[in-house]
Amino acid sequence: MKTIKNRILLVGALLTIVLISGFAKSTSTVTPKEEKKVIETVKNQTINMFVTHGHCSTPFGGIVDDLKVDIPVRMDAGNPLENMRISFEVDPNSFRACRGDVADLTKRVKTKGVFISDNNEKIRFKTTNVYVMGVDWYQINGVMSIKGVEREVKFFATGIRDSYKSMSSELVLQGQVNLLDWGIDYDKLVNGQSLDVPTKWLYLNMKIELS
Repeated sequence: MKTIKNRILLVGALLTIVLISGFAKSTSTVTPKEEKKVIETVKNQTINMFVTHGHCSTPFGGIVDDLKVDIPVRMDAGNPLENMRISFEVDPNSFRACRGDVADLTKRVKTKGVFISDNNEKIRFKTTNVYVMGVDWYQINGVMSIKGVEREVKFFATGIRDSYKSMSSELVLQGQVNLLDWGIDYDKLVNGQSLDVPTKWLYLNMKIELS
């Protein structure tokens, strides 16, 4: 009888240990380690721009340096680029007009004082925060520096991905800024006379390969 009793107690103890172990396993949480995927684009990355001034526009392109897209890995099925960070530089000395009298328009857009200063500072952009506007559609707030002067700007970006993939393969960044925020009057600097149009807009567009 004593042996049977000991066996029952032993079985009961084993069951208790199993139950406690299962409970602990089900209630414990393991925080996944967040890894970051940093993508650096190739050196020949370009950016498209054009300036509206008066009744016409000047389209041109430039070479992008030190472009980085920092994409934290998501643990769910949400927008894959929601927490991205973007930074890049553009050398104004690399600007080249895209149509028309290329030589003349290139010379005009590279007029000293428009984008190029005595110190030859690069145009720089760095993300401060990102808002999701819709599926694969983002508002990117950041700081842009032109001729060493920083101003807050707002761009929009679209992630492009195949329907069966969770990560975007391309990112299209676009937006516009008012050059007068940097004290840049294109017509006055290039032609010596400011026009009646109160704004001088700089538009930009850049497609970034994320693969």
